[in-house]
Amino acid sequence: MKNETAIIVGAGLVGSLWAVFLARRGYQVKVFERRSDMRQAGYYGGKSINLAMSERGWKAIDQAGIREKLEKVAIPMPGRMIHNLSGEVVFQPYGKEGEAIYSVSRGGLNLELLHIAGAFPNVEFYFEHRCVEVDLNNPVITFEDMKTGEVKTLDAPLIFGTDGAFSAVRYALQRTDRFNYRQFYLDHGYKELTIPPNADGSHRMDPDALHIWPRGNHMLIALPNADGSFTCTMFLPFEGPVSFEHLTNDAEVMAFFGKYFPDAIPLMPTLLHDFWANPTSSLVTVQCSPWQWQGRILLLGDAAHAIVPFYGQGMNAGFEDCTILASFFCSN
Repeated sequence: MKNETAIIVGAGLVGSLWAVFLARRGYQVKVFERRSDMRQAGYYGGKSINLAMSERGWKAIDQAGIREKLEKVAIPMPGRMIHNLSGEVVFQPYGKEGEAIYSVSRGGLNLELLHIAGAFPNVEFYFEHRCVEVDLNNPVITFEDMKTGEVKTLDAPLIFGTDGAFSAVRYALQRTDRFNYRQFYLDHGYKELTIPPNADGSHRMDPDALHIWPRGNHMLIALPNADGSFTCTMFLPFEGPVSFEHLTNDAEVMAFFGKYFPDAIPLMPTLLHDFWANPTSSLVTVQCSPWQWQGRILLLGDAAHAIVPFYGQGMNAGFEDCTILASFFCSN
């Protein structure tokens, strides 16, 4: 068993899962997150795209020994349900009988992972702490307590940057010689919407599918949640003839949905509220190398390789980072 200290910057999906991997092998794990503790504050909602977990993701969950605890928040989707403009619905299986990808709520999954990691006595979480400096010459890292303003510099023999596409840990590495970095945005943005459950808690559509309304250069998707709701995401260009820039009032939003997604309107009683309450968010891709520095700092997940959601592999790739790293790191 190890007795080393490992610092994880970022308590999102990958950071929380990696904390479980390290904790099971005896590391003293300190996890720092700039957001508040969702175990008390609730989900970080309003800006989410539901996740589709594939075998790549489940493999990491299995190796962490927590599959049984996470299956309760996952819904199998053996195929996609295509909603044509005419109202026709067509089911397209993803694979052979018995094969499926799984819908999981980002917030729900993150919450479960925090509870699981937090149950280990050798894992400590520090929320509302902002990473302000990663010392590349000495094994230390500095955080600001956002509640008190106190600045803390800690010994950091091992640092794992799991702090997302705009990683503070990666930013420190970007200032080193021969570090390669590329970031680019799509012309499309996205907005989170909701299909609530029926009064009896059941789903308003078939929950055993990923629902898609493909409309050329834009689309709506809906993934089922365990509580009977669907988390919907609309992808649309920021500018152009059909774009977010032309949706400026209730009438324009309803006319847009009436033209392109008419069968979705009766399912979305909170459409206008969700549309105005939730931000229009951008879609970024990040590529960089190398992912490590001097064998003591390592980037994982979106901090290393953020990808747009259309491939459905952002979370799965981050979880696979944990699987691969565990295969040679934790065995040493």
